[in-house]
Order: sequence, then structure tokens, then C-alpha cells
Amino acid sequence: MTRDRWTLMLLRGERSPIRQVSLSPRAANLCVGAFAAVVLGLSGLAATVGMDSAARLEARRLARENQALTQQLATIQDRVDTFDGSLSKLSAQDSRIRLLAGLDSIDPEVLQVGIGGPSTADPRSNPLWSMDSTLSKQTFVVSYDLNALERRASILQSSLGEATDSLMAHVELLESMPSILPTDGIVSSQFSKSRYHPIHQVPLPHEGVDIAALGGTPIMAAAKGVIIKSEWENGYGQMVEIDHGYGFTTRYGHASKLLVRVGQQVKRGDVIALVGNTGIATSSHLHYEVRVQGKPMDPLNYVIAGAIP
Repeated sequence: MTRDRWTLMLLRGERSPIRQVSLSPRAANLCVGAFAAVVLGLSGLAATVGMDSAARLEARRLARENQALTQQLATIQDRVDTFDGSLSKLSAQDSRIRLLAGLDSIDPEVLQVGIGGPSTADPRSNPLWSMDSTLSKQTFVVSYDLNALERRASILQSSLGEATDSLMAHVELLESMPSILPTDGIVSSQFSKSRYHPIHQVPLPHEGVDIAALGGTPIMAAAKGVIIKSEWENGYGQMVEIDHGYGFTTRYGHASKLLVRVGQQVKRGDVIALVGNTGIATSSHLHYEVRVQGKPMDPLNYVIAGAIP
């Protein structure tokens, strides 16, 4: 019995003879297998070439990204260095302000390291380390510097706030301190614990200073404060008393006229009365007192240099 065979007919053209190729089933299977193997091989080769090209493209893309990231990190590092210089200048200013405010300067080591010190992490803890150790190190350096600058900035912010509060307190204190003579004239009688009284004819404490001046000469507030008395007072005649805060009060006696009312706020140099000789007085003058926590003090101890006629 004749076995089945495969016949392959080849046609070249209309006038060319037909050629036949007869193959056994086994040979046909071999040919088909070989053809399939060739097709698969070519497909695999094409896929490999395609993947290699894609990998190359991806590598180029990553290289460009790394380069851009490196440049960006360099730019950030430049800005960090500039910020560091600015903080150094601010630190110098902070030291001067603290000195004016009566505060000690910040310890340079504390300012450099900061509260708690820098982070103890290292570049290898960065996920970027396994992909690019160099880039990971650069990122770590920038991050480290930024953390240090943040700590320094935070310390300086607190320091400047403290210095500002202290300066404001000093300003308030200076504005409240009776540092001028209240009228134009000549100091005719000093502060004394025992002075011979010209009217009573006995030694008595003189709890202020007398400033001889023409009647009607303006009397000024020696510092800012609030009027707590503006009335006749035995011995003082027409008198003004001012509460300046911080324990300071001042009294202005023998005025011919009072120009302020109780509760009124005044500033240093504001005119509050006019010189006179009301009360127990032998001539026109201002009797001026300074009290600290209610205790009489020599007013001349608080007057700025050059302000005493």
C-alpha cells in the first residue's frame, strides 16, 4: 500500500513548467518544524534587539536625569552656602543686639551644632545608595547642611526674640526713668537728710531739690507716666505727682498753675505746670522729688550728664 505523501507545486510563471516536489509526511513535518524554528528565532532576535534598544534608551534617559539632578544639587548647595553666609552675618548682629540688651552672647559651639546636634544618619541609609552612591553622598551633604542651617536659624530666631523683648523692656525703663531736670533754672538747694529749713528754722530732711526759676517758667514731666495727683498739697502748694512705672514717682511742688488732670498720660518733656511760690516757699522756685518704691532719692542721681544747670 502506497504511503501518503505531500506534494508541493511550484509555479514560476504562466509559461514556465510546473515543478512538483514530493515529500513524505516525516520530511514535511521536518520542513514545517524548521520553518517554525526559523520564525521563532527571528522573532526572538527581533525581541532581543528591541529590548536592548529600549534598555539603551532608558539608560540614556536615566543618565540625563542623573546629570540634571547633580546640577540641581550643585545649585542648591550654592544657595545653602549663600544662606550660611547670611546666617553668619545675622549671628554677628545678634551678638551686638544681645550686648545692647544686657544679655550674654550665644556660645559659638551651641550656635554651630544646634540643639541636639546634627543627624547621625549616613549616606548608606538613603535608598539612592544602591543605585548611585556618588549621588547619594551629594544628597546627604546637602540635606545635612540644610538641617544644620535650620537649627541655627531656629536658635537665632529665639535669640533675637529674647534680645528684642529685653531691649523693649530697657526702652520702657529708660522712658520711665526721670532723667531730666523739669525746668530751666539753677539748683539752689540739694537733696539732704538734714537741711536747715529757711522758714521753720530747724534742721529737716529735704527730700528733693529746689530749682530757682522765674515765675511762669514751664515745668516739664521728667519721664513718661500717668498723672496721679494734680491739686493743692499741704507744704507743696500746687503740686503734680506722676507715676512712671517700675517703682518711679516724681513730685513737682510750689507751681503757680497746674496744666494736667489726674489719669492723663504724659511723655518726657510735656509741660505739666508753671513755676510759682505756692505753699511753704520764700521765693519762686520748683521743688522736685524722685521716689523709688516710695522712698525719696536724690533726683540728681538720675539726671543725664550735662543736664544740670
